[in-house]
Amino acid sequence: MAKNIDWGNLGFEYSVADYRYVSTWKDGAWDKGELITDPTVHISECAGVLQYSQSAFEGLKAYRTEDGRIVTFRPDLNAQRLIDSCKRLVIPEISQEKFMDALDQLVKANSDLVPPYGSGATLYVRPYIFGSGPVIGVAPAPEFQFRMICMPVGPYFKGGAKPIAIKVSDFDRAAPHGTGNIKAGLNYAMSLYAGQQAHAEGFAENMYLDPGTRTKVEETGGANFIFVTKDGKLVTPKSDSILPSVTRRSLMYVAEHILGMEVEHREVLFSEVPDFVECGLCGTAAVISPVGKINDHGKEICFASGMDEMGPVIKKLYDTLTGIQMGHLEAPEGWIHEIK
Repeated sequence: MAKNIDWGNLGFEYSVADYRYVSTWKDGAWDKGELITDPTVHISECAGVLQYSQSAFEGLKAYRTEDGRIVTFRPDLNAQRLIDSCKRLVIPEISQEKFMDALDQLVKANSDLVPPYGSGATLYVRPYIFGSGPVIGVAPAPEFQFRMICMPVGPYFKGGAKPIAIKVSDFDRAAPHGTGNIKAGLNYAMSLYAGQQAHAEGFAENMYLDPGTRTKVEETGGANFIFVTKDGKLVTPKSDSILPSVTRRSLMYVAEHILGMEVEHREVLFSEVPDFVECGLCGTAAVISPVGKINDHGKEICFASGMDEMGPVIKKLYDTLTGIQMGHLEAPEGWIHEIK
């Protein structure tokens, strides 16, 4: 039975659930893992995460479908991306099986926090892994914790998704051959200053260009770009320093295999951007945030879709993907994982 929560007025913020999952890596192996009720993390004052930011995380959602099932969307891709992040950060890998077991246990134990269908709210799940053991020399931590927490969150857009204005950043999001393609906590710390600057100037987000030449589109602080051409193609930027968004990869599949669109995943020159008719940012939280205009140091790039509503192609992509997630449309094999 769902708890007595005002589901329609939830924000996107932390709240304490009844249970969280924790597993510890020590002496070369992960323990079995368990659900606990204590929301406090106890670690060494010299923990690797505190000294050298050795941490990675993921984000996904659980929600109720119209027929009452509790499901998650493509969690196997989140598990694999966490594995890839661990490899790059010299963190002991969590197996996909352990990840999925933790997810099933956590969501089932907190099932009364999964919002009702139609509320627009979801249960946000945050898996993360970090160096918990003490280290003072520059080296991997001797112990690690894998945790998974959850909290009910409201719809990202209340009252509909209105197009946003973003700016071209003078900062780089990632270094060439750096950690831009993994979900490391340090990447997000790097984006905070530029993000605060953008907000102070009245923009919702930054557009980061490639760090090598600053001539190609990369991503924002927390989402991948999608573009639509005049002849209806979906174009997504390709780079070794872009995080492989689960939502972006799903939208590409939906566009090509369900909507019959032509899809191009390639390098996108910033000089091409004025030629596109629609632009969006895609990620777990909002699915797609439509972009109405981009400010390039005072010069505005305005998209034909305007600042009033989503463009027609991006709306069709949004409606199709959310329809699959909510069970209105048939999902491709393996996309929907039911929590039983």
